[in-house]
This record gives sequence, C-alpha cells and structure tokens, in this order.
Amino acid sequence: MGTVIQLKNQINNSYFHLKDSFENKLLLVEEKIKSKLLSNVELVQKMTDYHIDTGGKRLRALLTLGSAKMCGYTKGTRDINLAACVELIHSATLMHDDVIDNGSLRRGKKTLNKIWDNHSSVLVGDYLLSRCFEMMVEDGNIEVLRLLSSTSSKIAQGEILQLQHQGEVDMLEETYLKIISAKTAELFAASTKVGAILSDMKNKEKEALEFYGRNLGLTFQIADDTLDYNSELKLFGKKIGQDFYEGKITLPIILLFQKANNQEKEKLKNIFSKDVRDKDDLHYSLSLIKRYDVIKACYQKAEHYINLASNALTLFNDSEEKRILENLTSFSLTRNF
Repeated sequence: MGTVIQLKNQINNSYFHLKDSFENKLLLVEEKIKSKLLSNVELVQKMTDYHIDTGGKRLRALLTLGSAKMCGYTKGTRDINLAACVELIHSATLMHDDVIDNGSLRRGKKTLNKIWDNHSSVLVGDYLLSRCFEMMVEDGNIEVLRLLSSTSSKIAQGEILQLQHQGEVDMLEETYLKIISAKTAELFAASTKVGAILSDMKNKEKEALEFYGRNLGLTFQIADDTLDYNSELKLFGKKIGQDFYEGKITLPIILLFQKANNQEKEKLKNIFSKDVRDKDDLHYSLSLIKRYDVIKACYQKAEHYINLASNALTLFNDSEEKRILENLTSFSLTRNF
C-alpha cells in the first residue's frame, strides 16, 4: 500500500480517537453553535441551518478541547464555548472561499452560493464572524480576544495573497507557504494555543502548542493539496483535479514547474493562463507529475512539518490526550511509491 494511503489512514485513525474521547463535549459544541446562529431573519436561519446540516469533522474544535484537557482544564465550559468559536471562524472562511473560488460542492452537497447567491453567502459568513466575536467578548479573556481576532485578520490576508498570485505557475515555494500558513495553519495554531490559555499555562507551553498547531496545519494543507493530484484519491472519496480546474497554484504544481524543462514550463504557463482547463490539460499535468515523482517530493515537505509538530509536544507530561495529539502527527516513514 502506498505511503499516501498510509498517511491518510493514520490521520483518520487519530482523528476518530480524538473524536471518541470528546464525544459528549463535541455534542455541546454543536448545541452552542446552533444556539449562537439563531436569527429572526428567515434567510439567515435557512442558510445557517443548511450549513450546519452539511456536517464537518470539527477538527479545530477537537484540537481546542484536546489541548485544553492535556493542559489540565477540567472544570467549566469555556473550552466548549471557544471550541465553538474557532469552528465558526472556520465555517465563515469556507463560505467566503466558495464565493471566491466559485465552488459548487462542499462535503458532497451544494454550496450556499450555488443554492442562494454570492451576496447572501458573503453576508452570512460575516454573520458567523460577528457571532464569533460576541463569544470572544463573553469569554472575557483579553488574550483569547487578541489571538482569535488576529487570526481572523491573518486568514483574510492569506485569501487576498492567494488571489494576488492566482494562476502564477512560477510562484515561489516561499509564497505558497505564506498563503497556506495564513489561510490554514493560523487557525490550527490558534485552536491549540487557546487550550493552553484556558489552562493558565506559562508562555513556554502556550508557544509550544501554537507551534504544534501551526505545523500540523501546514502538513494538513500540503497533504490536501497533494491528494488533489494523486490517482489514489478516489479511495478517499475526493475528486481528482478540483484545485487544478479552479486554477489554484499549490505545492504539486510549484514543484513540478521547478523540475520541468523549458518546453514543459511554457505548456504549463499556457494551461494556467486559460480561463478554463479541460481533461486533456489535467492528464498532461498528471503525466508530468508522475514522471518527475512530484507526489513523493510533496510528502517529503509535509514530513518536515509533521516532525516539527510532534517535537513540540515533548514539553508536556504523558497523558491520553498527548498521545492522541501525537498520533495526529505520526505519518508513516515507510516509502513504497
């Protein structure tokens, strides 16, 4: 079995262990989200109900719950409230993402913007963010407020940076990392650091969990971007080439462009300069990705960040929560490409 499958299975197993450990609290997070999204405006209520019904892994909420418990937080409901808060930030960014990308499917269902319209989707995303900020104020901790408000700002800047470089097939790897750090890793980092803040941990522990979350987020995004170009993707229920058709420049294309000869580079530039890419364009790109062993190179990059994340947890005492968080970073090192 290929390494990609091993990596994905390892993540899935760790995720389910984490979810099972906090099943009761996760139900309370769901209840909190539903209660905060109640609205007297009929369209807002319809759209938020639909979004909630589409589900989701609630991984960021679980990271907050797991980090808080690992740090010794056992009393009160602040962990539930702030876990709901980070999920609302994530949901809002997804709504905005779908408008920017002209997305039509999310978690196997039609996106809000396809059922209603772009204007409504953007405004409902803003509504989620406003509810999130209400919850931050209710929590009353200035450090939490500073962290999550800063995170929201960085996510928005990451979206703009990605738009600025859209279709730029010769994008620098450094630019790509800045984009995914802002768009994805910042919220992972905030989700885990919040757990340490709730537990009144020292700065060293807060920084360690922030570092863990950021590098976990980088790994997840690199893995997700790589799976978009892998022929084994259908095993995971995800369509191949979604990012490609949307014209997104991600790590596989960046590394491919670095390895390609001049003729191939010109062809890739032409492909990504088009308004619409077709199946022949995808097949050509996939053939080059296979020829230059790009998938392996991407996972080597991901492995670097996952090792950094894992090392950050050595500061904490052994516990079930620590083992689960460590397992989220335990990618197989056995290569079988």
